[in-house]
Amino acid sequence: MPRKTDSNNPADWIFIAESDLAALDILGQQEAGYEMCRSKLAEVLEKVAKAELIRTGWRLEKTHDLLKLYGELSVRGSDLAQRVKPLATALAQVYFSARYPGFDLDDPDWPDLRVKLQHVSELLVIVKARVGPSCG
Repeated sequence: MPRKTDSNNPADWIFIAESDLAALDILGQQEAGYEMCRSKLAEVLEKVAKAELIRTGWRLEKTHDLLKLYGELSVRGSDLAQRVKPLATALAQVYFSARYPGFDLDDPDWPDLRVKLQHVSELLVIVKARVGPSCG
């Protein structure tokens, strides 16, 4: 039976982020698809930030701007804002630059990517616990 999702339900954002992270973990260990992994990691951070914001009453805004999402967390006094800031800063441009030609691409840095993956995973665990058992 298909799973019905709701963009205003933080648990659904977490559900999709977990699935993405599972695939990223495998690809990161195999060192396959560096640019895709970075771009997808930016998407996962976006989903985790949106889940936290929606959980706190934020009205969903369709944006991929990680720095804007960080700002929304900061304005709301979220204890996660300072953990999101360095990730948002590092991944802000990656979302688009790795998806389309016309940008300079960085040399693969798999150890750094795996560290960022771990940090995003830790944020997901925190937000998932806050959202509650309706996840997954």
